[in-house]
Amino acid sequence: MDKFVCLEGLVAPLDRANVDTDAIIPKQFLKSIQRSGFGPNLFDEWRYLDAGEPGKEDSLRRLNPAFVLNQPRYQGAQILLTRQNFGCGSSREHAPWALLDFGFRALIGESFADIFFNNCFKNGILPIVLPAAEIDALFVLVEATPGCRLVVDLEQQQLRCPDGRVLSFVVDSFRRECLLNGWDDIGLTLRHADLIRAFEDKRRIEQPWLFA
Repeated sequence: MDKFVCLEGLVAPLDRANVDTDAIIPKQFLKSIQRSGFGPNLFDEWRYLDAGEPGKEDSLRRLNPAFVLNQPRYQGAQILLTRQNFGCGSSREHAPWALLDFGFRALIGESFADIFFNNCFKNGILPIVLPAAEIDALFVLVEATPGCRLVVDLEQQQLRCPDGRVLSFVVDSFRRECLLNGWDDIGLTLRHADLIRAFEDKRRIEQPWLFA
């Protein structure tokens, strides 16, 4: 998992509440447990005017020009600004996989569904929770500022805006440490690789019949 320390990125505003995981990555695309390849179908039913299916060539499909991520000013966005209860619905981990594969590293919203929230941290995405008034102000700022970029500083737990405003956010200390160091669940386990090897070596000596 890539480290997340400080990100300066373009912001895309998705002004919708209660965006569920089936909207983030529709169920027909959940045919792989690989973490990559889901980006082209992120928000599939909103991004395209025709129905998407696995194996269909997405580059030949008709884009919906009204959808925010298809607008030229938001191409290459790495920060998604949204509303409350983002990531609700089923617990599919494919949702953060699709967001990450598309290019998003940080999400800013009023609230996130619990399982989705946890899955984001495990996949290198930083979900930031801010009060509704600050979210409202960010939507106004992004709309009024073409090419609006924010600095997301995880070390300082700050958002720095182009108009000089600094917004503070709070991240659980353990999750913050994991993101700063790029530790997913496997990475956390491998920190104890020497102890694991020592345990297995001792087990081979004391219980050799298990390895026959």
